[in-house]
Formats: sequence, structure tokens, C-alpha cells
Amino acid sequence: MAGRLRRRLQNTNAALTDRPDFALVGVLRIPEFESSPWRAIYRRIVIALIVLFVAALVVYVDRDGYADNQGDDLSFLDAFYYTTVSLSTTGYGDIAPISPSARLVNILVITPLRVFFLILLVGTTLAVLTERSRQAFKIQRWRRNVRNHTVVVGYGTKGRTAVDAMLGDGVSASDIVVVDTDQTALDAAANVGLVTVYGSATRSDVLRLTGAQYAASIIVATNRDDTAVLVTLTAREIAPKAKIVAAVREAENVHLLRQSGADSVVVSSETAGRLLGIATTTPSVVEMMEDLLTPEAGFAIAEREVERDEVGGSPRHLSDIVLGVVRDGRLVRVGAPEVDAIEAEDRLLYIRRVSN
Repeated sequence: MAGRLRRRLQNTNAALTDRPDFALVGVLRIPEFESSPWRAIYRRIVIALIVLFVAALVVYVDRDGYADNQGDDLSFLDAFYYTTVSLSTTGYGDIAPISPSARLVNILVITPLRVFFLILLVGTTLAVLTERSRQAFKIQRWRRNVRNHTVVVGYGTKGRTAVDAMLGDGVSASDIVVVDTDQTALDAAANVGLVTVYGSATRSDVLRLTGAQYAASIIVATNRDDTAVLVTLTAREIAPKAKIVAAVREAENVHLLRQSGADSVVVSSETAGRLLGIATTTPSVVEMMEDLLTPEAGFAIAEREVERDEVGGSPRHLSDIVLGVVRDGRLVRVGAPEVDAIEAEDRLLYIRRVSN
């Protein structure tokens, strides 16, 4: 099976990663925080007034180079009037204001109405072009800087819960990328500030678009076990050093995930089944387990470095409740003779109290 999957990977089209950044708008979406539309309009009006004033000032400084049809010297009002009709591309017709009051009315009333009409006429097109250009620039900058992030494949119940747990542990939303084929799920992910990629993670070019080759970890939370196997195999070939955590529904598929390159495999159906069975006799145990897995309040399972004064001591004698010691990337449970003395390079798996 692994051989067939590898051959399929070799034939995968890398079209997405070869596309220019502007062609990825809609596939790769960088979240942005929306401001009030009135604030955006106010900012644009202020910028337009500044441009008008600067242009009028330039004309007024060089007023000797301009001629008035009435033969009068140009005042600053004349310069501002000339700038207004010039920047609005109005031009000159057979009817033109010649008195200062008429020109003032033209500046304060006619030109704003003319600009408002132009906004109504072309505003939608300009907004679309501006949004696509801004997204293309943000995509280019993100692809250039993304490193050591987490890629979450699938934003269903499992993927969403995994993201919530990471956010609860203090992981920044900008360090999480979600890939899915369900646009509704991607919209939900974008609403919490996550970078999203539309496409199937079984394709290597989609995973490369998420920056998986630079990722620190990859979470595979698909709805089907066979999809999880293919995604894991694809991810392992692209990111040989990333930590891959995968979820499967059936325990009989765990070895396939391991062979495909998963570092950790979670059997979702068996885990839920065990909790359901325990809840029938000791529901308080299930409540405590849920508390340990929820980082927002109560207790949480965490990992930390060994402090200097703890080296050489026993993990059972520390003030923290230590469950295990991670040594050389391997978890050793407390009580094993090999971890009776803590080493400086160890990491401690302990129960941390979380304040409300």
C-alpha cells in the first residue's frame, strides 16, 4: 500500500506552488481585521483633501506660469479651483465659473457630487482590484516568512478542537494554518484569525502551499482513515523533520499511520468509547479527564524544562505532580528506575494549575 501511495505522490501535479502570488487569491487566504467602513471612507477623504491641497499649493507657487481668461492674477482660491477641476478630469466647457463665489460653490458642492458619482460608478471595481492586490501582497509576504508553524489538516470537530487547545495553550493564531476542502469550515477558521488554504492535503502542492516543508508540526484530523494515511505519507515526504500527529477512527489502522510516518496516533473512537464506559461507573473520573485536557481553567497537563536545583532529584519529590519524564524524545513514566534521578536535559510532564 505504501508503495502505491508513493507512486501517486510522485505523479502529483505541483501547479499550485508554481502559480504567481496573485493567482493564489481565494486558495490561500490571510486573515485581516476589518475596520469600520465609515472609518475607511473618512481616511480616504482626508487623503484626497491632502492631495488637493498639495497640488493647489504647487500651482500657487508657480502662479506666474498660469494665465486667467479674465486677465487677473491667480489667487490661492483660483489655484485650488484649477486643481479641483484638473484632478477630477472635468476639463473646461463653454460654461465656466468666473466669480470667486461661483468657483467656491464649484469646489464645495459640484466637485464633491461629481466625486460621489464616480465612486458609485467605479467604486465596486476598484474595491475588488484593491482587495485582490492587497491579498496578493500579503500572500507573498506570508510565504516568504512562514516558519515553525503548525499545519492542521481538516477543520471538522477534531481539527477545531485541536486548534482551540493550541490557542488555549498560548499558541498564536498566526502560527496555525488550516487546510480543508470545505469552504464553510475555512470561513469558520478565518473568523478566528487563522491562515487558510483551500484544497486536498493528499496533494503535495497543496501541502507545500501551507508551508508544510517549514512546519514544526502537522496535525492530521481528517474524517476518513484512508485519507489520513495518504495525507500522513504526503506530509512525511515533504516535511521529514516535522512532528506529525494523526487521528484515526479505528485502532486497526494505527500501524498504517505509523508506517506512513506519523509520530503520534490518536484513536478517536476507542478514546471516546473508554470515556463513555468509565462514565457509567465513575463519572467524576471523566470530568477530571476533561478538566486536564481543557487548558482554560482548573488543571491542565503541561510540559516544562528541568530547573537547575531539580537536577539529580527524584520527580516524585517535586512540588509539582509529575506524571512522566521525557528523555531523548521518549516518555518514561514516573516510577521507572531509570528516571529516579532527573537529568538536566530532561523535560517534565506535570499537572499545572490554571487560574480562571
